[in-house]
This record gives sequence, structure tokens and C-alpha cells, in this order.
Amino acid sequence: MVREWPGWWTRSLPDLADPFARAALALDLLAVDPGLGGLHLRARAGPVRDRLTARLGHLDEDAQRLHPAMTDTALLGGLDLAATLASGHRVDSKGVLGRPGALVLTMAERTPPGFAARLCARLDASRDNVVIALDEAAAEGEGVPAALSDRLAFSVDLSGVAIGAIPALPEPNLADARRRLARVIAPADLPLQIAELTMAFGIDSPRAALFALRAARAHAALRDMSIGSDDVEAAVALTLAHRATQVPELEEEAETESAPPQDPPQDQSGPDGEDDIPQEMLIAAVAALLPPDLLNATPKVLRGATGDGAGAMRQGNRRGRPLPSRPGRPGSGARIDIVATLRAAAPWQTIRKATARRPGLQIRAADLRLHRFQDTSDRLVIFAVDASGSSALARLAEAKGAVEYLLAEAYARRDHVCLVAFRGTEAEVLLPPTRSLVQTKRRLAELPGGGGTPLAAGLQLAAQEARTARRKGMDPVLCLLTDGRANIALDGTADRQRAPQDALTIGKTLIGLQTLVIDCGTRPSASLKELADTSAAQYLALPRADAARLSRAVSDALG
Repeated sequence: MVREWPGWWTRSLPDLADPFARAALALDLLAVDPGLGGLHLRARAGPVRDRLTARLGHLDEDAQRLHPAMTDTALLGGLDLAATLASGHRVDSKGVLGRPGALVLTMAERTPPGFAARLCARLDASRDNVVIALDEAAAEGEGVPAALSDRLAFSVDLSGVAIGAIPALPEPNLADARRRLARVIAPADLPLQIAELTMAFGIDSPRAALFALRAARAHAALRDMSIGSDDVEAAVALTLAHRATQVPELEEEAETESAPPQDPPQDQSGPDGEDDIPQEMLIAAVAALLPPDLLNATPKVLRGATGDGAGAMRQGNRRGRPLPSRPGRPGSGARIDIVATLRAAAPWQTIRKATARRPGLQIRAADLRLHRFQDTSDRLVIFAVDASGSSALARLAEAKGAVEYLLAEAYARRDHVCLVAFRGTEAEVLLPPTRSLVQTKRRLAELPGGGGTPLAAGLQLAAQEARTARRKGMDPVLCLLTDGRANIALDGTADRQRAPQDALTIGKTLIGLQTLVIDCGTRPSASLKELADTSAAQYLALPRADAARLSRAVSDALG
């Protein structure tokens, strides 16, 4: 099936229309050029994914499997405790990342930032490894960390592929393609053309253009030909489509009946014999694989956010994800890591036994290692809703609907929710922090509207709730929904001049708190933009947005 884009020159790409064929081609290109980094494969465990992973033999017959919970010793290597105790001298083991070949990362959607950083460092330092990230994420917003996916040239989603629809694929001669790769030379103007293409699709990562160029050379090596239009089309489609953030706008030349006849096309071959590839052809190749909802997608205002829908990470000594052990002495509930303690004591056994009064294993206080765990704090989403007269009626109804959408998502993530409303001359906590979805909806339905806009009072009360949540070990997030027409000062008096200044004063106290300011007015408010800048918050103007779009924007911003 070929997607039609009005006004664009389109071209059928039968070998790339099927996701399974794209994934198989990506594996073949990785086998030819490991410098392409790897493949992000989004698919649930099943026969379709098994059929594709069976082709990993083309890439590496001894592919090693990784798990996000692997320790640093297993990844990077370290002391081999058993061999050290047996030999009497230090013996180091080589970690998984120290061996060349393919690395299959299972459950990639659960990869913690530290684990991803180690994989990224390995991919940056060496071309000996490629990563196949198997992503089983079921919900929108989950997935492979952005830093890792940016270093993988390809990304394919097999969620909608049926086992009976898998096409028969040819078996390429990869050994010959690897030998031919060094002789494939790209046209001189191709890097600039690909760079312009990435800019047109809103791709800000420089790796995308480099991957497209390498993929074109690898594709040409597979076909045993010099780089042509088919190679470049396939390369840009595989490496750029999943990274696109916008759809290019191409100017269409008006055609009239009185237009003079055009000259016949002339040979556009360059000095080296390469054909110039029309930019429209490459745009169409990428556009054919763009997500169907890209045009209607809400932009993510927190482009560099790394949130995964959970609270902040904190260190504990009882439960959570294991962290590397640290030296110390037992106390305050800390437990001894026996294996790490033995590992620290092993290199010294020969020296200690020579001077020891008693036979056996010699342990010193400096050898003790204590367990550490990484726990995830509960997150509290504080909704500060403007219920004044300027935001009443339709705007208040949309705000209520958006909050209900968000409350359902927060409940699914087991987040706590707090609702602060400000109207008249003061603000009040309509709903203390809770996980009860039923109670929250009932309180929200009772939210009245009308009166002045005490924006400063609403911010002050929301900040107090955030400080209280931090003292309880929670991770607060503030979401402010208002049109920004503050007219009530902090002391409750009606003063249009002093009210915005009071709001800015309170906004300075919000620095350090993750805050999202949603401008619900019919026109963007300069005062709200200034408030967001003062409080180091994210500003999002959504005029005439319905509840569903409003909730999507907030969900994207909060991760």
C-alpha cells in the first residue's frame, strides 16, 4: 500500500512497504556495516518477532543477550571471584561489552539511564558491536531511552504484522557485500542533499544524516552497484522516517493552459557519472513511511525530557533496583553484600594468610561492602485550575474534561493527584493528595466557576502542597491551567496592576519544581509567558483546544 500525499511526487517502494521486510533489510545492512549502530524493534514476544530474530544469524551467529538489570560487572567486566580464590592472585573477567558482535537487548523499554549510558559509550567508542533493542512497550510514552535510540540507525514497529503475511525474503550474499563496501563511494553532493532532507523533516540529530549516508553505501554494496537513486531512497526511508517531527511544505507550481511547453529532459549526470537524485523523490520516499498521525500530533514541549511516568529516583538500603555496593559498616538497617565483600577481600588473601594467626578466609573491616538499591518515589501531580469568571463556561468545562482524562492516566500509573482551584479572592484545596479516581471525579464535578482570578493565591497554595509532598518523600509536579487574566492581588484586594506582580513573585519560589503552564485563553497571554520564564516552567498555549487535545499535551509534557 502506498500512502498518497497531496501535491507531492510519490513513488511506490514495494520492498519497504512491509514492516517485516524493512526490519529484515535493516539487519542485512547492519551485517554489512556495523557502524550503523543497531535496530530498535518494537514488537511483543510472539512468532512474528521470533521469525525475525531467527535472521540474526546473518548478523552474528553468537549474538549475546542483555537484560536491563545486568550489573556493571557483567557488562564491563571485573574481578572473577572464583578464579581469584582458586589461583591466589587477581583474575579479571571480560564483560559482555568487551566482546565484539551483536548485542540483543531484551525488555529494552525498561532500560535505566545508567545502563543506556554504558551502551551508548560502547557504541560511540567502537564499531565492533551492534545493538538490537527489543521493545515490548504497550503504552504510548514508553520505549527505549532517547540517547540509545538516537544511536541506532533503524527503527521498525511489527505490532500490526500477522504471521501469515510475512513475505518470502531472499538470502543476500553478505560476505561479498562486506568486501565491496570499502569500494563504494558516495557522490560528492549526496551528503549536502541528505542534510537538507533532515532539516526539511525537522530532524535535529546529526547522526541521522550520517546513518542515511552509511545505509546508502551498504545498500549499494548489497546490490553490487554504485550508489543510485534506489539506494538513497531506501536509506533515507529506513533512517529518517521514524525520526521526522514535521512534514515538509513544498511549493506547487501553478499549471495553466497557456504555459509554454517545457524542453525535453536533458542528461543530468554529474562529472563522475552519477545521476542527480531529485529532492522530491527522496521526500516522497521518507513520507511514504511517516506515521499516519504525524500531521495531527501535538508537539512535545519537553523535547529533552527523560521522564518515564514515574517519580524521582532515590537511593535506599532495603528495596528497589540493585545498585553497585559501597564500602561501609553495617548500621541503620544497611545489609552486607557478601559477594561484593568477598570480591574485595580476595586479592589480599595470599598476603594476609602469611601473617594470619588463624587459617581460613581473612576478612578486614575495609573489605565490607553494603547493599544499595534504587527506589522510585511516588509522584504527585498537582492540578491548579482557574475557576474564575474569565475561565468559566466553555473554558472551565474543557479544563474539567482534560483533568478527568489526566486523572485516569495518573490512576493507571498509580500517581497521587491533588486538585487546587482558585476563584473569587482565594484558593482552596478541593482534593488533598489521593489515588481515588471516584472521589476525584466527584470533587471535580462540584467545582464552581465565576468571580475574580487570584492567580498568586493559587500558585502559593500549590507551592505549599508541593513542599508538603517533598517532606513526605514524594516527587511533586505542578500543572497550571489558566487564561492568565490575574486581577486579584495576594492579599485578596482587587488590583489589576499588582496582581500580575504578585504572581511573578510567587512564581520565583517555583524554581526547581517541575511546572507546566497551560494557557487556556483564546489568545496567548504575554503575562503567562513571563510567569513561565520566571518560574523556569514549560509554557504551552492551547487556544480553542478541546479536552482530549489538552490532556494529550499535558501527558506528553509530563512524560
